[in-house]
Amino acid sequence: MIVLMGGQGVGKGTFARMLCETHDFKHIETGAILREAAKTDKNISDIIARGDLVPHETLLKIVANNITDKKDIILDGFPRTLEQAKWLISNYSDKFKIHIIYLEVPKEIMIQRIQKRIREGGGRADDADTSTIQHRLDIFWNTTMPVIEWLRNESKIKFSEVDVQGEVHDNFSNILKALNE
Repeated sequence: MIVLMGGQGVGKGTFARMLCETHDFKHIETGAILREAAKTDKNISDIIARGDLVPHETLLKIVANNITDKKDIILDGFPRTLEQAKWLISNYSDKFKIHIIYLEVPKEIMIQRIQKRIREGGGRADDADTSTIQHRLDIFWNTTMPVIEWLRNESKIKFSEVDVQGEVHDNFSNILKALNE
């Protein structure tokens, strides 16, 4: 199980799709699943529009329903909280070799990439306004970064950090190197 972690705009979805093209992985993109659910669930739609995190129980159910022991998995957008990280390790470290790959990019580059996504027509509802983007980034730095630091020291998993400030092709090569270490 590969878990891609990083802030908004670091390229988790892009690199997950690239890995799926070169390896036989099942891609569990929690953000895409939630955006699809938001089309019919006003509560989830409102949460996403505010840039808040979906309740823990909802996300755990989504992840658990999508994980099968029959295929290697890429998790994209999960875990975001310490409780979710502990749940993941507790429930799956005996079934999978878990490799966390933290995609590291400075906040300024995250913002530039989100703005580029909007300009190129790939903007999402949660990219809609500057305050929502800032709120999502604040949640990342205040909630998810401590999780990343905790995972860095977790003995039941492998942890790699990859700087993804450069060109996509070079970044992908660095991710592949991290996977093969």
